[in-house]
Amino acid sequence: MSEKDIAIHLKDVKKIYKLYRKPKDRLLDAFGLLRGKRKPGLNYALKGVSLDIKKGETVGIIGTNGSGKSTILKIITGVLFPNEGEVDIDGRISALLELGAGFNQEYTGIENVYLNGTMLGFSNEEIEKKLPQILEFADIGDYVYQPVKTYSSGMFVRLAFAVAINIDPEILIVDEALSVGDTFFQAKCYKKFDEFKRQGKTIVFVSHDLSSISKYCDRVFLLNKGKLLGEGSAKEMIDIYKQVLVGQYDTGEEGETKKENTSNDSQMVLNPNTEEYGNGQAYIKDIYFTDEGGRRTNTIIKGTKFGIHVKVKFEEFVPEPIFAFTFTDVKGTDITGTNTMLERAFTDSAQAGDVIDVTFEQVMNLQGGNYLLSLGVTGHRDANFEVYHRLYYCLDITVVSDKDSVGYYDMMSNITVNKING
Repeated sequence: MSEKDIAIHLKDVKKIYKLYRKPKDRLLDAFGLLRGKRKPGLNYALKGVSLDIKKGETVGIIGTNGSGKSTILKIITGVLFPNEGEVDIDGRISALLELGAGFNQEYTGIENVYLNGTMLGFSNEEIEKKLPQILEFADIGDYVYQPVKTYSSGMFVRLAFAVAINIDPEILIVDEALSVGDTFFQAKCYKKFDEFKRQGKTIVFVSHDLSSISKYCDRVFLLNKGKLLGEGSAKEMIDIYKQVLVGQYDTGEEGETKKENTSNDSQMVLNPNTEEYGNGQAYIKDIYFTDEGGRRTNTIIKGTKFGIHVKVKFEEFVPEPIFAFTFTDVKGTDITGTNTMLERAFTDSAQAGDVIDVTFEQVMNLQGGNYLLSLGVTGHRDANFEVYHRLYYCLDITVVSDKDSVGYYDMMSNITVNKING
């Protein structure tokens, strides 16, 4: 890869923040008057990060909170300067880093368009030519003539993004800003991403939406605690990220050695607002998901095998218990589910003190998105239906997808198209 093919080059970039105990210590330190125990602590936001991004690439940056994602974008855009390292940028940058960054709350939307355009080096005449397409994309009507302090967060991001992408940038930087837009606006933005890709522009964005990362990114960088943990395909980096989230990926003390930890010691985080009821003759004591590699995680890649694992303790004799699960959307609408009776996986009666492990294994064919899991242990005793324990919305699961069809469920269609005439 020659230098002329590189849009963004970072080498051994470090960013260090000083942590002061008291506000006045910052002033004293500026004059070299801070001594002894009052000296500031140091927070290494970036610890020698090196990366190259090619012209025309769409690149994602993922990582846990505090990993340095936003810091690295601010250094790329010049909002921050590194303490050490090299930063070389080849191309006009347009950035949407934080909601409201670069906007004056007292100005109207129109005035802010001119303000931002001027800051990016455009003349008033050039901005005026671009104004119709900016306003059409933002689609916020007469609100453009009102002060932006009166805008909803949705209107704000629509205008900010419309400005960012219509000033003809060669490099577009986006940091989570689309998360506040509505579904239709997000679709419009991602369509623009596709258009930019076809035009050979460079896109770098940070997002917790792993489905978008998987769908749009040619390459992904994974940061963890200020270090570059890896780079590669979206699937590869998301898989490692999942392991990091549940403490099953060991980077070594200096982040140089990588080894997989296959132990199942981690615990799923239960919804604190879980609804439950039952007669107490049995109770669900453990729940977790596993991916196709057997790792505990609540992030599953669409089209891969995964397991739902339930451990149930019985306090009394229960004849032929039935174990069930249901997935709902975040609004509580039932999407899919099954139970051991429907699947003809009939169970023996349980004695007091028994612990039974139940595993549901299947392929994840739900569309990309977030879902909630509900569980139940029920059965029949003397012709009466009994509920021993039910948990509603106890765990969340994220489905990562690079291709979604209509609705909740993908039929995984195989399509054949044959031209008969002509």
